[in-house]
Amino acid sequence: MAPIKLYGMMLSANVTRVTTLLNELGLEFDFVDVDLRTGAHKHPDFLKLNPFGQIPALQDGDEVVFESRAINRYIATKYGAELLPTPSAKLEAWLEVESHHFYPPARTLVYELVIKPMLGAPTDAAEVDKNAADLAKLLDVYEAHLAAGNKYLAGDAFTLADANHMSYLFMLTKSPKADLVASRPHVKAWWEEISARPAWAKTVASIPLPPGV
Repeated sequence: MAPIKLYGMMLSANVTRVTTLLNELGLEFDFVDVDLRTGAHKHPDFLKLNPFGQIPALQDGDEVVFESRAINRYIATKYGAELLPTPSAKLEAWLEVESHHFYPPARTLVYELVIKPMLGAPTDAAEVDKNAADLAKLLDVYEAHLAAGNKYLAGDAFTLADANHMSYLFMLTKSPKADLVASRPHVKAWWEEISARPAWAKTVASIPLPPGV
């Protein structure tokens, strides 16, 4: 059987979303670097994997999947059914919350506060303030949900809903807005719980953050 191949850049939090799950399930995979700086994601060979020219993409034998959440759903369905308890209304709801509510402000904050400084670009303070306020309101909802007896987002067990949050939560905790997580006791406890999973250490080790971040 051909090995799993993951295409992307390790600094991309969307790629890390996928490596999080691959490592969590103990799956061996080959990483194929796709350097956005050289336009490799627009090369015809890569466009055969993802016609939209975005990372990540995953090849599993004859199967090719793109879009990080679709990749993770595929991986969990095929290799990690324990991460997809069915039926689970909570799981489905929190998968949607991550995609539609958590991701937009978290992505903007990570870009403005982590990625731009690495590129030597100026941070847009107005964007930071707006998205920090939006994320603060959202994390208040998480805080109430977790305080209501939910150890994890979908209840008592770690699921895909938790895994899909981890890459951007990690980057947020490495930013000047880390207090968005640290100031909410139940959100902080949840993050500490999921980031203490043994496979996460392997994932973090693959993220090429510069010294001091």
